[in-house]
Amino acid sequence: MLSVHNLRVEYGARVLFSDLTFSIMPKERIAFAGHNGAGKSTLMKSIAGIIETSGGKVVVPKGTRVGYLPQEGIHVKGISLWDETMRAFGESIALQEKIDRLSAELETLDPRSSPYGDLLEEIGELELQLDDTDPARMKPKVESVLQGLGFNKDDFERDCGHFSGGWQMRIAMAKLFLQEPEVLLLDEPTNHLDIGTQRWVEQYLVNYPGAILLISHDRALLDTLCTRTLAFHHGRCEEYAGNYSYYETESVLRREIQLKQYTAQQREIADIQRFIDRFRASANKATLVQSRIKMLEKIERIPAPEAADAVMSFKFPPPPNSGNLVAKLEKVGKSYGDLTVFKNFDFEINRGERMAIVGPNGAGKSTFCRIITGQEAPDQGEHSFGLKVATSFFSQNHADELDPTKTVLETVEEVASRDSAPHCRNLLGCFLFRGDDVFKKVGVLSGGERSRVALVRMLVAPANFLILDEPTNHLDMQSQEVLRRALADYAGTVLIVSHNRDFLDPVVHKTLEFRPGEDPRLFEGNITYYLEKTADDKMGNTLSSRAGAAAAAAAAASAGTKPATLSRKDQKRIEAEQRKLRTQVLKPLEDDLAELEKTIANFEAAQAKASDDLSKPDVVASPAKFRLVTNTVEQITQKLETAITRWESLTEEIEQVKAKLL
Repeated sequence: MLSVHNLRVEYGARVLFSDLTFSIMPKERIAFAGHNGAGKSTLMKSIAGIIETSGGKVVVPKGTRVGYLPQEGIHVKGISLWDETMRAFGESIALQEKIDRLSAELETLDPRSSPYGDLLEEIGELELQLDDTDPARMKPKVESVLQGLGFNKDDFERDCGHFSGGWQMRIAMAKLFLQEPEVLLLDEPTNHLDIGTQRWVEQYLVNYPGAILLISHDRALLDTLCTRTLAFHHGRCEEYAGNYSYYETESVLRREIQLKQYTAQQREIADIQRFIDRFRASANKATLVQSRIKMLEKIERIPAPEAADAVMSFKFPPPPNSGNLVAKLEKVGKSYGDLTVFKNFDFEINRGERMAIVGPNGAGKSTFCRIITGQEAPDQGEHSFGLKVATSFFSQNHADELDPTKTVLETVEEVASRDSAPHCRNLLGCFLFRGDDVFKKVGVLSGGERSRVALVRMLVAPANFLILDEPTNHLDMQSQEVLRRALADYAGTVLIVSHNRDFLDPVVHKTLEFRPGEDPRLFEGNITYYLEKTADDKMGNTLSSRAGAAAAAAAAASAGTKPATLSRKDQKRIEAEQRKLRTQVLKPLEDDLAELEKTIANFEAAQAKASDDLSKPDVVASPAKFRLVTNTVEQITQKLETAITRWESLTEEIEQVKAKLL
């Protein structure tokens, strides 16, 4: 579908890639992996044709459309959300208008004339082009995608200029999804999404009909979606036939194998060289020496394996002791003009609690953080801290408050405690400031780099109450791991606003959800627990709304009674509603289960065959074949485990539906 041949990409004096070659097949899901600065985004822009390459070429077959979603920088204004989104169908609308115009012209011609036949043929060709994008289905499709991305119907006629940067990216994403290009390039697509919208996007991409190239620091998304990984490291690209977790495991194994091969070869070379050095002056051994020299020259040298990037460990400074009550809100209200964020809101957090703050953009998460830290006063009610509470708050705005004349290292050291001061430089290395980067002036840093400096400042200051507002937005996987481990070992109290499920799950044990126009809800569990509970609630509400009188009638029937006031007509209507409910809810689930059981059977058969292949003599005798078959077994096993997990979930869901229909 799309191929990259001998691509060379330079950034200033630095060569990011040289002789890079790979192909993208239809419907593939490929992850770009590597630390920040490895060139992933630059490569994606090269494939999209946004920047010119220094050499090589990107081959896109005729008729193949490539769609690109950047990380940021999109801003549209002067047009309504609906009209801007409908631009995704610009080609289809133009085709339909041309067909309508030609059809009107056709009515003026003599059906027996040659122009009539030519025009009829042209209309037929245009209608064939239009078949793939049915204009009659545009409006419901646009509405579905916009609502899936978090927009309300009231937003449809709003000017795009009224939406913030995060919502602007959602508008661009909606247009891209509706265009359905054959190759979709996504650079951090979930950065500006809440957890609910992120789940919708994830499911949409799972079912997307084209190929997808994805850059993301969301491990859960990469593992769910991608089946192939291209890893970029020190100017090289390595391919892995699996998702991100598979890449992490396999890359360690490859490095170990390469180290063993390199060590063995170096030992062999050293033995040959010793023989040459020992007998070089001996006339009797001249032939043997020359033979060894030629042997040495023919050896294809295995490169020394590059050392893996060290994952630094970091611990927060010991937090000062506080009272059991950390912070409390009583009957708090907060409004901005006509917008009411909170009303009579009560909240309490105690020492040692770790809580995730979730909800859609604009629901009040950041406002809550400012109020709970005392940075913003509520309009009504009271806010109070417990005894000896020392807060440390990270927000995206803090990055803009840094002194631009100071170096990165000076900016961090000025707030460090005595215990953490000696570790400032190592900690900066954990967050991608390595070598001379620590001596850069803050004023020359990008927005993401300044955010990381602000985060490190917060980490080295002693505090017993941490509030983190989207701390992982500008962190690569290794930096996220450093922060996650540090938070897991932290003895103080933590509030985290984030949509990163993989990051949050091991750290938090409570989840506070904000919804516009609703009271905040507290869930006694981590993000996985929260998602399961909200999914159950949603299913319960759906069943209740669809069942209506049918559910009441079923309950009465199970109790051995029959509503005396129901006429025969009403009974037939209730029975019809019950049948409809079974058809619309239960039947699709049972069909999915049957299809999934066939898939599991196919995976089991493929797994058995691949396992048998491992014992074949020709496979055992060839390390390359053995490795290939082993990889195949691992991939099939991984897919089988995923399918079985889905089967268990689907079975449980069907049982719940049946119980509610009884």
